[in-house]
Amino acid sequence: MQARSLIAISAILMFTGVAAGAFGAHGLKQMLSADMLAIWQTAVTYQMVHGLGMLALGIMLQQQDNTLLRKAAWAMLAGVIIFSGSLYALALTGIRILGAVTPIGGVAFLAGWAMLAWAAIRR
Repeated sequence: MQARSLIAISAILMFTGVAAGAFGAHGLKQMLSADMLAIWQTAVTYQMVHGLGMLALGIMLQQQDNTLLRKAAWAMLAGVIIFSGSLYALALTGIRILGAVTPIGGVAFLAGWAMLAWAAIRR
């Protein structure tokens, strides 16, 4: 993933994260239980945090091309899609089995942060 693409994707993730947060706070408040709203908010929080992480990776890639940083970005993007995506779906549908997929996204997040740490140590 190129630095420019990564920065654009991170901005889109943060834009949609803000929109999802507002939608949860205003549009879904009357439709979902408190538990489901909390799940929705967790998805938003992790999407935003990892959007910022991906922004940092994009800025770092502008300074130095690094395969490990690129892999970290892909891992974080996969984490957002799987972790936050499964939580959004769970909150909207109430289908609890969707929560079984969530830890896979969490592992992708961990892998992304570990690769970033390793890239920094090796530098």
